[in-house]
Amino acid sequence: MSTAAAQRSAPSRHRRNDFDVTNTVQVSSTAAVTRAVEALFAAQWPGQRFQPLAAALATFDALFTGRLPGYNGVDTVYHDRQHTLDVVLAMARLLVGHDRSVAPEARFGFERAAMGLVAAVFHDAGYIREVGDPIKNGAEYTRSHVTRSARFLARFMPTIGMAEWVPVATRIVHFTGYEIPFSAIEVADPRDRTVGHLLGTADLIAQMSDRCYLEKCRDRLYPEFVLAGVATGRTAEGDIHVRYGSGLDLLRQTPAFITGVIRDRLDGEFGGAYHFLEPLFDGQNPYLLAIRQHQAYLQQVLKTENWPLLRRNPPIFTHDPNPLPNVRQLMLGHLRELWGRG
Repeated sequence: MSTAAAQRSAPSRHRRNDFDVTNTVQVSSTAAVTRAVEALFAAQWPGQRFQPLAAALATFDALFTGRLPGYNGVDTVYHDRQHTLDVVLAMARLLVGHDRSVAPEARFGFERAAMGLVAAVFHDAGYIREVGDPIKNGAEYTRSHVTRSARFLARFMPTIGMAEWVPVATRIVHFTGYEIPFSAIEVADPRDRTVGHLLGTADLIAQMSDRCYLEKCRDRLYPEFVLAGVATGRTAEGDIHVRYGSGLDLLRQTPAFITGVIRDRLDGEFGGAYHFLEPLFDGQNPYLLAIRQHQAYLQQVLKTENWPLLRRNPPIFTHDPNPLPNVRQLMLGHLRELWGRG
């Protein structure tokens, strides 16, 4: 290989905004993530057919880019295409790391791992608006998007020969949300519950380790929370309740959120499942390292109130050609309507 070719193939010294936590996989590219996942699965389960998983990723790409008939494409600015692909890559690593770590009788095997990966691919499909939906942005489905994702999985999985896994996949996808208490998610095989724990883990660690996580919380997650009625809303008595008053207010609460997620979900409900990454990274965990770095950096910013330190402006991978201006306009309209009725 020539020197120039070697330089092109080597990872950048600085992590790029749309690359995974190792700076080796472009998680804004469905093709790049498909190749990375196929390599992981082929190494762990050689000789198995990857085509159904490739078909799932191709359908995901069509769904999120607005090319799947009946759907509008993704318009949520935080839960965009890059987020899902980042989760898919993390999930593939967790599945492979698990089967490299446990006794033979506890391993998932290819078919169960494939089911878990497909659940990861479509865990946020519920944010996608269908043609004719009355809402203006998929963020309005925040409180019900996991149930909608489960319905999509139930329709899609039989088309790739995975109909027998529908009852499991449509249950474990709820480990990525808050719609159903985890104790109410029932599966017959304890391995399926473990797959669900990996899926919930992948969803959390992928987004919190994103290079631009802090800026995305401030600039993108906050507008989604407004449209969802999570940031502000009305109590049963009709009073206005404010949970997050602004993107900066959300950031002020983020260090405690990270601490709580690690304690209650990653180490608590999910039993430290993120440790299954360590066989793939020589005992290290790049995701947890990045999350801790974000938390420490944000605490420094909050202490000094030097907000210009959060200056990254990464691309957004949605179907909408003007995603941020449009979602901000919707957000302001929502807030005017809320406070105008106050």
